[in-house]
Amino acid sequence: MLTTERQKVTTAIAGAAPFGAGMIIRQKEPVNFEFPFEKLDSFLTPNELFYIRSHFKAPELSADSFQLKVHGAVAKPLTLNYQQLRQLPSETRAVTLECAGNSRVFLVPQVEGAQWALGAVGTAEWTGVPLRILLEQAGLTENACEIVFEGADHGAPKEKPIPPGMVSYARSLPLKKALSPEVLVAYQMNGQEIPEHHGFPVRLIVPGHYGMASVKWLTSIYAVTESFAGYWQTSDYAYWDYLDGKPVRRPLSEVRLKAQIARPSMYEVIPAGSEYLVSGAAWCGEGEVAGVELSTEGREHWTDAEFLDSAQPYAWRRWQFLWHVPQRAGQYTLAARAKDADGKTQPDEHDPNHGTYMINFPLPIDVIVR
Repeated sequence: MLTTERQKVTTAIAGAAPFGAGMIIRQKEPVNFEFPFEKLDSFLTPNELFYIRSHFKAPELSADSFQLKVHGAVAKPLTLNYQQLRQLPSETRAVTLECAGNSRVFLVPQVEGAQWALGAVGTAEWTGVPLRILLEQAGLTENACEIVFEGADHGAPKEKPIPPGMVSYARSLPLKKALSPEVLVAYQMNGQEIPEHHGFPVRLIVPGHYGMASVKWLTSIYAVTESFAGYWQTSDYAYWDYLDGKPVRRPLSEVRLKAQIARPSMYEVIPAGSEYLVSGAAWCGEGEVAGVELSTEGREHWTDAEFLDSAQPYAWRRWQFLWHVPQRAGQYTLAARAKDADGKTQPDEHDPNHGTYMINFPLPIDVIVR
């Protein structure tokens, strides 16, 4: 990311209100706000426009009293305060986070859950300590197999099956991913302290995985010797897969390949015979977005779009396409689809085994030509 781009976004957010104008309210308490995706006009998403996904009320935490514990199956448990964490070696990475339920409103028939449209996604520069530094200092035991991350937010989930009591938000990562260099224990977002609703003072950032893995208000990191089976790992944020032909439940993890149209917005009126610059963004998990195609004829024919951003790991690429709008008035359906470096493209339809998550078929954007 160019320094000028970072400075532009940092300047825009300095002194700004906690939530930007135009944020779409999906739920007021706990706070679940959506980025108005048609406002996509920069590589980095300003803090006050970055989507917010919360399961419980944001905890009231102070940097002065904050403590992060690293414990469990380790040789030397650690307890770090905020200043000690910030004194450790740090890295800054541009990372796209997407809620696993993004685009749920496009499922037919309508399903339960927050009715996210296009904006439960955003890209920010995150600064923090590589997780593997903390794990190396603590010294993982030989039988450690996963790392669990627990936030300070807690409450009673409403989705069935409901656990018998209050639970904290917690997720785990396999050891291989947890030790990979890109995973951060972050304390800055776009050059500023992480805002309250984005996990102040410290949160996890797991590039390439859906947003539920990037635990906010992080207070505990502990190594375990058997697979973690917490509520948010098995009951929610999980999907059906097959093992030897039999259905098995797996936790959500890697972000699926996807392209979205930012402009035009749904049911926008466009003059017949004009030229319209269609634009959007595309992203994936561990791979690389290598191409984007656009259809203006109901997914009948596809034409290559042009990238605005170079490829970089774990971050979206904005794209554009000059559409010569037909002279014939009527309703037109636009859709975009991405292609990765291996030549794979998005699926034509939603996989029902994914439930209300991982929605990455080409999303239909209907416009009116007059």
